[in-house]
Amino acid sequence: MSQFKSQFFNIMVERGFYNQCTNETGFDTYLYECEKSGKPAVGYLGSDPTGDSLHVGHIVPLMMMRWFQKCGHKPLTLVGGATARIGDPSGKDKLRPFLDEETLAHNIEGLKKSFSKFLKFGDGPNDAVMVDNWDWFKDINYLSFLRDIGTCYSVNRMLTMDSVRTRLEREQPMSFLEFNYMLLQGYDFTVLYRKYGCRAQIAGSDQWGNITSGTELGRRKYDVELFGFTSPIITDSNGKKMGKSEGNAVWINEEKLPAYDYYQYFRNIGDAEVGKCLRIYTDLPIDEIRRLEALKDKEINEAKKILAFEATKICRGEAEAKAAQETAIKAFEQGIAGGELPSITISNAEGLSVIEAFLQIGFVESKGEARRLIKQAGLKINDQVVSDENAKLSAADVIDGQIKLSQGKKKHGLIKVA
Repeated sequence: MSQFKSQFFNIMVERGFYNQCTNETGFDTYLYECEKSGKPAVGYLGSDPTGDSLHVGHIVPLMMMRWFQKCGHKPLTLVGGATARIGDPSGKDKLRPFLDEETLAHNIEGLKKSFSKFLKFGDGPNDAVMVDNWDWFKDINYLSFLRDIGTCYSVNRMLTMDSVRTRLEREQPMSFLEFNYMLLQGYDFTVLYRKYGCRAQIAGSDQWGNITSGTELGRRKYDVELFGFTSPIITDSNGKKMGKSEGNAVWINEEKLPAYDYYQYFRNIGDAEVGKCLRIYTDLPIDEIRRLEALKDKEINEAKKILAFEATKICRGEAEAKAAQETAIKAFEQGIAGGELPSITISNAEGLSVIEAFLQIGFVESKGEARRLIKQAGLKINDQVVSDENAKLSAADVIDGQIKLSQGKKKHGLIKVA
């Protein structure tokens, strides 16, 4: 039995996207009435162009917006051409470096590319639209902004927000520039409401303070209820935040990361994370996901292959997903990748040091060379960068009876476990 009235809300709960909402009943009812009438609800997702590509850590709210659009609603993607000039203090220890105009323009183009992989842009009723907050901030008078917007905010309340409070508790400096960030993001929300009828902001839970600054401004300034909806921070079974691969971001745009590496990130997900990742990073029906996550032992590898293929298909297209899948099959299952891969056979990989493994296969001539390459992120196990020179192989590293070793981008080999 459905828990909520709206299709979107039920999908979010069923697939593990739902963390918190400013008014659960109100937002659900608003969405339901829009779905029933056929008039799209409008919601937005924002991202500051501090880089020229989003990465896997950004995909959770992106997939939420993808489902929002699939339910007939209209997504707005906001790039913070203005707010990137300040920097969101959420989760940061210091002021973000300032970016020049050329870099900002380059990064905005990169974000457009990232968004378009997950959302359909166009002129249709529920096609996505991209906006830039620089368009409305560039001509704002500072005194007018303070008078019209600043008077709606309480400094006492702002000091309780996590992005501010945690910096102060750690006794780390926070500039007045950063302190203003939540006012700017709150103002964004009300501009999007007035221009597009946008009444929802969808984001990760770390944005809660910034979101509520917008819902509060909407109530005080325009007497309208705006809604905030957040996802949880997605972690693995060890509590580590997903989205980073041993210090290297898993980029969405292909010029930043080959499709094969993107595929392998999901192929190497831990057994305990398979169901969670299938729900969040793919469009597969929930019944199929339940079947796949119920697989045990070696069969779970089949679920991981499907996860990797489906996640890559959304981000890079079906052709790239198939090519990555075929490369993985050659490398791991057939033992070839541009010819026969060098290999060694051992009876048990458990406890073998990573450095010893690279010595045995002949990719390094000494332990010193191995340590130097590890410091340079030059050695990989199953396409994951080795960052610990004392690391040892485990049973979890064995995929289809093999472990892939890589030095750099072109030298690959296999440990075959007999």
